Amino acid sequence: MKFNLDSLLEEFEDLEKQLSDPEIFKDQKKVRTVSQKKKNMEEAVNLYKEYKALNDSLEENKEMLDGEKDEEMREMLKEEINEAGVKIPEYEEKLKVALLPKDPNDDKNIMVEVRAWTGWDEAALFAGELARAYITFAQGEWYKVEITQETIQDTGWVKEMVFEITWDWAYSRFKYESGVHRVQRIPETENKWRVHTSAITVAIMPEVDEVDIQLDMDEIEMKFCRSGWPGWQHANKADSAVHLKHLPSGIIVFCSDWRSQHKNRDKAFKILRAKLFDHAEQERSKALGEARLSQVGSGDRSEKIRTYNFPQDRITDHRIGESFSWIPQVMTWKLAPIIDACAVADQQAKLESASGGE
Repeated sequence: MKFNLDSLLEEFEDLEKQLSDPEIFKDQKKVRTVSQKKKNMEEAVNLYKEYKALNDSLEENKEMLDGEKDEEMREMLKEEINEAGVKIPEYEEKLKVALLPKDPNDDKNIMVEVRAWTGWDEAALFAGELARAYITFAQGEWYKVEITQETIQDTGWVKEMVFEITWDWAYSRFKYESGVHRVQRIPETENKWRVHTSAITVAIMPEVDEVDIQLDMDEIEMKFCRSGWPGWQHANKADSAVHLKHLPSGIIVFCSDWRSQHKNRDKAFKILRAKLFDHAEQERSKALGEARLSQVGSGDRSEKIRTYNFPQDRITDHRIGESFSWIPQVMTWKLAPIIDACAVADQQAKLESASGGE
């Protein structure tokens, strides 16, 4: 047997024992840590149990074959041995992937921030288009989407949009979208048919609980102002929109989507915690000087990850060196091929790293 992971089974059983002890629930942070670790190990543990049972069955069938005289029974045993010989290498490959270090944020809900960066109105137009593409794609895959913050230019185009995507493994599905997205096309405002280049930034931020990010209210400047939801002019006006500024980092959050000040306040703090967590992760990565064989999952906000060339109907992901066509479909709902290709490339890079580049 190539893999002997009995120690993994023992560790998994120990985690189950910890979670069955009522004392652990006095510390909610420990509950989440242990639960997360158990959840991350679950796939590998189940695969190993099946793999181990298959190997045991193979050895047993080999012993039986040596002493078996009945020809029909021998043929049956040989067939089972051959089937196991095919399945075992498949399980070994699956185990290699399952044993790769898990991103602790993979199963979390996310906040997506899409912002116009360079290119003036054209960047704002593209920001709105890409944000809508993400929303349509997410809804098509049964994720729940809720826009939490939206800043519109005088032209009616999107300067910045923040929306929440909730459901299982949202972060693992969208995390490769973080970075700079560049677009090359003839803008609607261009009357000389010249191709312009503009860029937007996308941030994929896992949601965090209050216990994960402790906020010091002395470091937060909070203001209330009037919202502008549809029909607002016919209602009693009140200061329901919430403006937060985190003084140490300079991070600003504005939320006005709800008529209730209380709901806007809760949502604003939720966004702020996500942004602070994301900021801390970025700083940690820089401090450690982390580098991978593949930068697919680096999440570097300054990294140009993708170019959308409309005249040539070509989308190029620079991290994996692959190009995709049919931009109109991609910009409406067909993002899966690009996202899947990035996930496969990142997984392959991790496998190569784990095996020493062999």
